[in-house]
Amino acid sequence: MTQIRSLLIGTALSAALTTLGATAAFAQTAAQPDAAAAGQQMTAPGADTAAPAAQGVQPAPSAPQRLTAQGSTDPLVQKRDADAKANAEYRASKKASKQQLKEQQAAAKSQYKEQVRDAKLNQKADKQTANNEMKMNMQGQTPAQDDSSDVKH
Repeated sequence: MTQIRSLLIGTALSAALTTLGATAAFAQTAAQPDAAAAGQQMTAPGADTAAPAAQGVQPAPSAPQRLTAQGSTDPLVQKRDADAKANAEYRASKKASKQQLKEQQAAAKSQYKEQVRDAKLNQKADKQTANNEMKMNMQGQTPAQDDSSDVKH
């Protein structure tokens, strides 16, 4: 029983040290919260709480850290960042302009349709008025008025 326990604790410590080494290599920082916990685990190898990996609990991986500097002095990096910012602003402006153009086109189209509808109604009304006027003239006309002598040249 003690041999199995020591084997599990040894495995847990080696895994913790490997994880600690990998984390330190990737994050490139001097002090991490996991390092303090790993140091406590190494000082008390006989305790049951010292080896959470032995109990089936994996140590939580640390969040990846951004390795690039925010205010880089490299002119190429500054140009790249400025270009990216300008491109983002251009895309946003283009999208807003496109939306505005669509709205204007929709308004113009609805106005055009309304004008066409009104023109058709006016044309129909004019046609009906002309027909009514022609019918009134035809009904009021008598055969005596068909003389060619009354026609003025």
